[in-house]
Amino acid sequence: MGARATEGVLRNARYAQSVTTTLQEHFGQIDIYVFDQLLRGNITPDMRLLDAGCGYGRNLVYLLREGFEVFGMDADADAIDHVRQLSVSLGTRLPAENFYYAGPIHQLPQTDGFFDVVLCNSVLHFAQSQRHFHAMLAELWRVLRPGGLLFCRLGSRIGMDFPRVPGQANHFYIADGSEWFLVDEAMLLQLTARLDAVLVDPLKTTVVQNYRCMTTWVLRKRYKKTEG
Repeated sequence: MGARATEGVLRNARYAQSVTTTLQEHFGQIDIYVFDQLLRGNITPDMRLLDAGCGYGRNLVYLLREGFEVFGMDADADAIDHVRQLSVSLGTRLPAENFYYAGPIHQLPQTDGFFDVVLCNSVLHFAQSQRHFHAMLAELWRVLRPGGLLFCRLGSRIGMDFPRVPGQANHFYIADGSEWFLVDEAMLLQLTARLDAVLVDPLKTTVVQNYRCMTTWVLRKRYKKTEG
């Protein structure tokens, strides 16, 4: 390779690194399917949003930068402290109490219909039982307003088979030996119907080779029918 060609390769590499750094600073490690909802206008800055199981805020950097009214909850107090610091570092001026250690998802403190958008990313497959799974889902749905959007990304059996955990309904071993509560297509569609929800997108599943399947399930809450 000649000197000019080598210089061109290095210049392109530096440019790519610069773009990548800039994008990461602006968007953080946002889930690509959350990003898709933003691009399509399904999540906008005028909406009040809950990230249920927010962890260390991987999906919140862009939302905080853009002035969303963001609430985060997680069972990990250290994660919540980190997100509070993240909010301050981005100059959002959101009160610290917007981020709280609220314990389990099935006991959210907000009133019915408080949020326009509820995100629950990579959390529901840690349900301890069927009852626990349904309790978490019911609570997420309760705090969502009519017309609001529920975004869930969770482990599934759509695309791969997994060995069952003996005596545990819907629990399976994924490749690293972890026990996950896994849904399938029929279960998600039944739950959609039971909630009387609108399926915003067809179910989308990413299969990680010989390891796990992650399904994106996006619902819109219907407005209640009025009489007359």
